[in-house]
Amino acid sequence: MTESLLTVGKLVNTHGIRGEIKVLSRTDFPEVRFAPGSKLLIIPEDGKGRIEVIVEAAREHKGMYIVKLKGYSDINEVEKYKGSLIKVTEGARVELPENEYYFHDIIGCEVFTEEEGNAPLGVITEILTPGANDVWVVKRPKGQDILIPVIDEVVLDVDVPNKRVKIQLMEGLLS
Repeated sequence: MTESLLTVGKLVNTHGIRGEIKVLSRTDFPEVRFAPGSKLLIIPEDGKGRIEVIVEAAREHKGMYIVKLKGYSDINEVEKYKGSLIKVTEGARVELPENEYYFHDIIGCEVFTEEEGNAPLGVITEILTPGANDVWVVKRPKGQDILIPVIDEVVLDVDVPNKRVKIQLMEGLLS
């Protein structure tokens, strides 16, 4: 089985001549991911191989992070990695508070109504973030997708290990 990796950023460019890189953050935890001593993986654009690196220093700059990696002190050493994804292993995941979940934990879950014995309504295929609350897109076996607002009145139980979500159907959700 291959190890699962989580994308935390994209190396978009170099910064200066001393080997610093510009990273476009794709994580909710940049202060953890880019902290000195953090282990990151650089995955080249072609997807072949991976380079394990350690953060020496990082700072936010104009909506990006300028990251200095240990052992890289020259622009020529990091320039070849432009366009690469920055990832961490699944084991490096940050624990979330209760009732908060990673998108990849929710996508693929089967959705059931609160009545026992019901067949699943469908499977969560996408998560929309329009504003006040997230919306789960549920692909039904037949018919149109259902949009489920992620609010306490609708989402009753999320069982990530078993990939099951129990909901209370609100009036109009299935029409």
